[in-house]
Amino acid sequence: MTVTYRILGPLAPAVTAGRDRIVLAMLLLHPERVVSVGELVGAVWGEDPPPTARSQLQACVSRLRRVLPAGAIVTDPAGYRLRIGPDELDAQIFERLVSRAREAGDAGLFREALDLWRGEALVGIDSRPVRAAAAVLDDRFAAAAAEWAGLELGAGHDQELIGELSVLVERFPLRERLRGQLIRALAGAGRTADALAEFRRAREVLRDELGIEPGRELQELHRRVLEGGEQGAERVRCLPRTVGDFTGREDVVAVVLAGLDRTDPAIAVIDGMPGSGKTTLALHLASLVGDRYPDAHLYVDLRGADQPVEPSAALLILLRQLGVAAKAVPEDLDGRVAMWRTELARRRALVVLDNANSSAQLADLMPTLPGTLALVTSRRRLVGLDGVHPVSLPVLPPGDALTLLARIAGDRVRAEPEAAAEVVRRCGGLPLALRLAGARLAHRPRWRVADLLRRLGGPALPELAAEDRSVADAFALSYRQLPPGPQRVFVLLGLHPGADFDAPSVAALTGLSLDEAADMLDDLIDVHLVDDPEPRVYRLHDLLREFAAALAADLPEPERAGALLGVLDHQLHATSATVTRGARSTLDHDLRSQVPLRPDLLEALDDPSARLERERRNLAHYVDAADAAGLADYTWQIPRAAWRYLWTHGYIDDVAGLYRRALAVAERNRDRWATATALNYLASAVYRRGEIDAAITLMERCLRIREEIGDGDGVSISLGNLAASYYQAGRWRKAMELAAGMTRNTTQKRSLSEANTRLNVQAICSRRLGDLPTSIRYYRLRLLAQLEIGDQIHVQDTLMALAAIRYQAGELAAGEALRRIGLMLRLHQREGFGYAEADGHDEVAHVLQAEGRFAEAVAHHRLAIEVALTNRDPHQESRFRSGLGVTLLGLGDRAAARAEFTEALRLGRRLRLPYPIALAQVGLGDCDEPDDPAEARRLWTQARDALAELEAPELAAVERRLAGGEDHLHPTAGRGTMVG
Repeated sequence: MTVTYRILGPLAPAVTAGRDRIVLAMLLLHPERVVSVGELVGAVWGEDPPPTARSQLQACVSRLRRVLPAGAIVTDPAGYRLRIGPDELDAQIFERLVSRAREAGDAGLFREALDLWRGEALVGIDSRPVRAAAAVLDDRFAAAAAEWAGLELGAGHDQELIGELSVLVERFPLRERLRGQLIRALAGAGRTADALAEFRRAREVLRDELGIEPGRELQELHRRVLEGGEQGAERVRCLPRTVGDFTGREDVVAVVLAGLDRTDPAIAVIDGMPGSGKTTLALHLASLVGDRYPDAHLYVDLRGADQPVEPSAALLILLRQLGVAAKAVPEDLDGRVAMWRTELARRRALVVLDNANSSAQLADLMPTLPGTLALVTSRRRLVGLDGVHPVSLPVLPPGDALTLLARIAGDRVRAEPEAAAEVVRRCGGLPLALRLAGARLAHRPRWRVADLLRRLGGPALPELAAEDRSVADAFALSYRQLPPGPQRVFVLLGLHPGADFDAPSVAALTGLSLDEAADMLDDLIDVHLVDDPEPRVYRLHDLLREFAAALAADLPEPERAGALLGVLDHQLHATSATVTRGARSTLDHDLRSQVPLRPDLLEALDDPSARLERERRNLAHYVDAADAAGLADYTWQIPRAAWRYLWTHGYIDDVAGLYRRALAVAERNRDRWATATALNYLASAVYRRGEIDAAITLMERCLRIREEIGDGDGVSISLGNLAASYYQAGRWRKAMELAAGMTRNTTQKRSLSEANTRLNVQAICSRRLGDLPTSIRYYRLRLLAQLEIGDQIHVQDTLMALAAIRYQAGELAAGEALRRIGLMLRLHQREGFGYAEADGHDEVAHVLQAEGRFAEAVAHHRLAIEVALTNRDPHQESRFRSGLGVTLLGLGDRAAARAEFTEALRLGRRLRLPYPIALAQVGLGDCDEPDDPAEARRLWTQARDALAELEAPELAAVERRLAGGEDHLHPTAGRGTMVG
């Protein structure tokens, strides 16, 4: 640490000229901030500066620049700024040290901060703004000194403090806290007469200077000294040793301290799960505020999680700590309560009531008079206590958890950051687990962190133990205190596959009613065996989940199987509730109309889609649990129920991962229906990724299986999806042929749904082929089918496409087309249908582009690309980038256009799709034509051949280019859809 600038005392570096000193002082008081010319002039000359003030100020700055490091003073239009490095200004270092000292309750850090001072701040500089700012710094010094002295007094260093406190009181005679600390130090050192004399001096100073009497705390202190209650020999110190590596919890500490400052007597209640560090925090808080309660620091373990101590026995312990002889303690509870309150009334006392069991256990132990503090810890939420400051202790965040592990285990943790981070994750941020893991490392000097991590790779709880302490034992204490009902629910939660859960799923798991399950969860929350991270959502800490699972392993197999079946079946039907009426017939076909085991729980679902969004991260766990338990149908049925939501919201990786799992199980079990279903929906994910050849291969395999097993409706579904894949591949005639064959297989029950899919394929292919009237006719027929089905999302999609095509065909004016498309686009955004949202922006962009509104079009092209990237749809992205390139050419920005066409070509080639490739080649030819006509003709020729084979309407524009005419390419928008 190299200090370049000092303001905590005389100014340094030393500057001779008085005005230069003021200017430097002002810059140092506001480091890295532009100090205006007006502020500097006011500081130097006050309210009556000379006419030459500005030029004289410039001269001051020039002289300072010769003294300071090069480039230190930066000129700004408004004034000047002084560049300061992180360790160059003593005031900044002081603030950092004080902040760390307060967080850690570390007297040594306070001492280090105070040692930076060499007298009054900026002493000798006579300028009103400088003196005002220096007074603020002096106040901060006094506050830090008082906090340091409080910690030292709490540690019993009375004699050693007297000299320094005397100097501080002389410097800050009106600071009552410092006066009080000096009086305590004198009394604690046995110098009662000096302590009383110091109080008299304080009274005289306050009367003479301010015309007031000493405050209540100072007068109370004076009374106790008179009565002999402040002498060191009578102090009681019964708190256990606290840890020296207390880490984190800054926010919690701040909240608790703020609450304690607002009430007297003060009572803080700290609750949290077993091993969360409640006692450690309580003792840390006691060390921070102990000097406020100098007479007695008391402690009793109420053993709330094991064999709760009776209030009468707890009072005996506390009274004996206060020095009351055993034979003087009353036998009856009322007598002990009266004596306890009488003894507290004579003292400023702090009491830690650790590990409380209930509010009733605490009722007679709580302080009732001012001047006392109770710090209560409990594994349960003590909702029956009034007038307290409750705080529930969370686990440590990863950064603090890693710091704690390093403080316990040393440099090995810093040397292996990735392994250490994984150890922290396996411990779940639980302080007890981290301490035990760190202790294992600390006592095994030859272990690397990776060695510990390997030990934690299996069941972690057996490894998190040291001598008679273990995480499992801490959990077991809380578990054994539960009544039978919550005990059973906790054990069964060890079988729940999800990372979190709601009350209906717990009801399905346990066989309880919804109200009973909610009540049991409340009981488990109260004892911190279950957490509620958001309203009506619950979870187990990872280590508690392992503990519960170990208990569940001892349950009879039928009970285990029934519990898992209940939760999987509820998940299937709760997920199915997200499917719209228009898509229900396809779902019913695939699932073969499953009947729920618990229909009563489905009635309680408020928002199935919001629930599925939360459950999305658990779906793979459900599939794996179903597979492990031999409940194979759920391995494909749950993904099938979730498919439409996942697909329309762009969760394509989820779809692919779930269906690869489902396909493996179906093939292993030789279940052809399940295999065909898994192939169909796995193909949808591959299709959206732009891997069209792979999607076609999967769909053709699915189609063969469905034909072989005689699933006519399934054949029709597969034909529709295969048609969509051929459409995306640019084989539009083949796609229409496949779509036309759908009606030969479907049943009457599914005719509307199949008509919807068939008409969609025919509409988009007709548009691609340039037959706009036929496309409009198919879209209108599709709209009628969708309205009858009640498929609102796809009604919006069809109306958006109709508006765009009718504009393209000259049936709608641009303004009306934009209004209609914009309305549907907003609805898609609200529904979260990302694929259609991207197409909507693209449709708007094409209308704006055709109207010559290029800048507005660019904005919508970019929004379309952004959504496509979010959806991870490279086919859309390639097409959209070509459209953006055309618009950028319209703006005359060839360089930007070339970049878009180049990326579109790269994507098209990666996907091996001729239409996106051809569009990009045409655009690149347009970019090259002014500088390299030969290269432009080569690209246009390649594009012409591909567009001719596709029968794409853009072919005519390319042929006009090759014939020497001017034309711009307007790639048509379009959409594909999979059935489900």
